[in-house]
Amino acid sequence: MPEPRTVVIAAFPGVELLEVTGPAEVFSVASRLVSDAPAYRIEVAAAQAGPLPTAAGISLVAERSLAEVSPGVDTLLVAGAMDSAGGRYQAVVDPEVVGWLTTAAPAARRVGGVCAGVHLLAEAGLLTGLPATTHWLTADQLAAQHPDIAVDPEPIFIRAGRIWTCAGVTAALDLALAMVAEDHGPAIALDAARAMVMYVKRPGGQAQFSVPLSLQASADDRIDELCRWIDDNLAERISVEAMAVRLNLSVRHFARVFRDCTGRTPADYLEAVRVEAARRLLEESARSLPDVAAASGLGSVETLHRAFRRRLGATPAEYRRRFRPHATAR
Repeated sequence: MPEPRTVVIAAFPGVELLEVTGPAEVFSVASRLVSDAPAYRIEVAAAQAGPLPTAAGISLVAERSLAEVSPGVDTLLVAGAMDSAGGRYQAVVDPEVVGWLTTAAPAARRVGGVCAGVHLLAEAGLLTGLPATTHWLTADQLAAQHPDIAVDPEPIFIRAGRIWTCAGVTAALDLALAMVAEDHGPAIALDAARAMVMYVKRPGGQAQFSVPLSLQASADDRIDELCRWIDDNLAERISVEAMAVRLNLSVRHFARVFRDCTGRTPADYLEAVRVEAARRLLEESARSLPDVAAASGLGSVETLHRAFRRRLGATPAEYRRRFRPHATAR
């Protein structure tokens, strides 16, 4: 009978609670689904063994100190924390964890940074020359402090060989599920997601947030209402002129107001939300490309292709094969 894989989650005082407990729960649930024998052994380690305060005000217990962790663990995850002093979010970099990583990480089969924990991997020199993601609130900090890392703030997680990085808190669940799929196949990972009543097991390349959520905060309720109307009527013919009429503004004045409120032109926003709608249909359904184009308001397969290539660098068929591999684009 094979030995369970050891998963060590490295943490430090003030760590985000879910970045520790989320992956631990995924591996625990998967472990019970694989067979009668546990598939994973999960340990939480910190500089000192014992009670470990978290950002949520709830204390965890580190079973062992970092120095007590056996070398050559299977999976090493590093949880993180943010400091919002001064009104600006910054990743917390714990020097004791960083120092330990420089010797422990090379001996692990795979290493993952969770949310702001990615910054600790960077400080330990584990991300040099690699693509990486982290929470969008600290992505600029990571890029500025480590120009030798190809920082991409969009995906929920990125795998670069044996090194994995992921975005904010709940993305840790997606990262852990992807690791379970690598170890035991996608069926076990999907069963684990269902057992945890997760809405969906998201692929890593999905964006951290939707187009409407990425907008600047609007100071004009009319623009917010217009965006909701657009989302509810994507399949209809919507022109910039029609949007301006709804707000009783000239096209020129409307375009200026919309851009001031959202940071986008009306046409750019409209195409972006339509591409996002098309992406969801390709990921979640087996609808044909003409149906997807019509339902998302892009109209024709040709327009769908052009929009996908411009915004995603892939055709709709390529996108579907990546994110819904068992479906066939038609």
